[in-house]
Amino acid sequence: MTSLNGVRVLLAAAWLAAAFGLNGCVGAAVGAGATVGVAAMEERGLEQAARDLRIATEIRESWFRKNHAMVVDLGVEVHEARVLLTGVTPKAEIQADAVDMAWKVEGVKEVFNEIVLAPETGIVDTANDSWISAQLQSKLTFDKKILSINYEMETVAGTIYLIGVAQNQEELDRVLGHARNIKYVKRVVNYVRLKGAK
Repeated sequence: MTSLNGVRVLLAAAWLAAAFGLNGCVGAAVGAGATVGVAAMEERGLEQAARDLRIATEIRESWFRKNHAMVVDLGVEVHEARVLLTGVTPKAEIQADAVDMAWKVEGVKEVFNEIVLAPETGIVDTANDSWISAQLQSKLTFDKKILSINYEMETVAGTIYLIGVAQNQEELDRVLGHARNIKYVKRVVNYVRLKGAK
């Protein structure tokens, strides 16, 4: 039977292979082309989207070098150099290391620490969280009054964390309304910036 640590190593290795080892692959080329096309339509623009991707990648790389489990247990979303850290860890030192390493990446403007100190949530919570995120993504995508491309989200233990740029308060209210009305959602934490606000 594979140990939990063994599973984490395999997952972390798979993530790194996907993130860094696909150069020259046709699937990666198609995916990269689609990513560039999507990024060009975002409010933050292609250059900022590329900078955000670099920041997120460097954070994950530093986590992996420090402790491979960090890449599996923690999440990072970056929007306009604003970094949202999520996930669950039982160790305060891992939380502190994750935040410290995020701040050390060049170009980071803000770090929002939403890493929860608690025992691991288990597969049932993870499944619920994935379902919640999928439901919200679907609702935002099919709402014609929302530019869903400008939003990123993470769900941890029933809490939805949002980051991105809203066109106006009405759009943001719609996004928050969708999030709050999804089954199993306990809380919504909002780091979305209004367009034009600093």
